[in-house]
Amino acid sequence: MTLEELRQQIDDLDRQLVELLSRRAEAALNAGRLKVATSLPIYEPAREKKIYENIRAANRGPLPDIELTHIYERIIDVMRTLQRNELASKRNAQAAGLGHDGGATSPETGNSK
Repeated sequence: MTLEELRQQIDDLDRQLVELLSRRAEAALNAGRLKVATSLPIYEPAREKKIYENIRAANRGPLPDIELTHIYERIIDVMRTLQRNELASKRNAQAAGLGHDGGATSPETGNSK
C-alpha cells in the first residue's frame, strides 16, 4: 500500500471509532439513567475491573495490554463524566422548579440524602 492509501485506511478507521464511541456513550448514558432509577452508584470499581479484564482478553496486539488499558481508562473516565453531567443537569432543572421535590440529592448517585 502507498502512504496515501494507508492514511485513507486510518481515516476510515477513525470514522468507525467515532461511531462506536458515540454508541458506547449512548449505552453509558442509558446505564447511568438506570443506575439512578435503581439507586446504584455511578462509580462501580468492580465493573471497571471487569471491563479491563475483557479488553485484555480480547487484545490480539499490536497494542500492549498496558497501553490498551490506558486508552480504556480514559474512555471510562469520559463516560462516567457524561453520566455525572447528565445527572447534574437533571438536578439543576429540578432546582429551577422543573419537578423539584424539595429534597437534596447526592451528587454521586442522585439519591435523596
